[in-house]
Amino acid sequence: MIGARNEFEGNPILVEVARGDLVESVHRGSALVLGADGDTLASAGDPEAVTFPRSSVKPIQAIGMLQAGLRLDGAPLSIATGSHSGEPEHVDCVRRTLEGAGLSVEDLRCPPALPMNEAARDAVLAAGGGAQRAYMNCSGKHTAMLLTCLANGWPTASYLDGEHPLQVNLRSVLGDYAGEELEPVTVDGCGAPLFGMTLSGLARSFLRLSDGAGAARVVADAMRAHPFFVAGTGREDTELMTALPHVLSKAGAEGVHVAAVPGAGSVVVKIDDGNERARMPVVVAGLRLLGVTGDVLDRLATGTVLGGGRPVGTIRAASDVFAPAS
Repeated sequence: MIGARNEFEGNPILVEVARGDLVESVHRGSALVLGADGDTLASAGDPEAVTFPRSSVKPIQAIGMLQAGLRLDGAPLSIATGSHSGEPEHVDCVRRTLEGAGLSVEDLRCPPALPMNEAARDAVLAAGGGAQRAYMNCSGKHTAMLLTCLANGWPTASYLDGEHPLQVNLRSVLGDYAGEELEPVTVDGCGAPLFGMTLSGLARSFLRLSDGAGAARVVADAMRAHPFFVAGTGREDTELMTALPHVLSKAGAEGVHVAAVPGAGSVVVKIDDGNERARMPVVVAGLRLLGVTGDVLDRLATGTVLGGGRPVGTIRAASDVFAPAS
């Protein structure tokens, strides 16, 4: 046995992919909807299964950094919570924030990458450019990590080490917001420490974020005021929070997504096979259970299956995606 793994076999079908009248593939997973009081309203699969929340916990990490002395707000704080697309506005925000602290892009320890946004990537390549650390979708978080180190007199070159004071602090804050011990420990795609968390822990974290005061309120306000810096053009988090500013939404890699509505509750989804196309139909189903409405939900509730370049099917939540809580 190479390592610990979740048991996916018993998880239900959350999403159906239909071409014409035939369902040709499905996505299984787990999902949970919590009410404003933290009680379970509906669930699918095993919400207590441990997974890696990936980038969905960036807003909670931002809370921890503010509590540790980080001084950011507005777009620079929003991009610290986000997984940006590498568009010019994103890259300029990262560079200006670093320069304002006397740092440069070379101080970042996230790996170089090309922009996620197709137009931005094409522009970089057409100009003869290549991968850079500032283009990497996690560079906003890494910038905030560096500034938090400066605020505390902590070493900057080793800020990604698991025993670095920054990472020890962030693990403590994540565990506190989730209400559980975080295990196992590994490394995320950007090089930062990554901790295992249950889906219920992730849902609790975002519930506290959406209704919180102090640093949590500062983070939530920055995301709501600057949703473009959480993701980017055409991205689900940006579209959802632009149309519904009271909703907080953050995607993570490998089929993770979490959203919360102040005074209503939170939704968390983990797609077993990690396919991003299956996340949003389930998130929308959960938000609707929380009483959220709007045209943006109608648009995001189903994806499109193409045939010959034209729509011939849909990607949709299963009709019984959520079973009522017993």
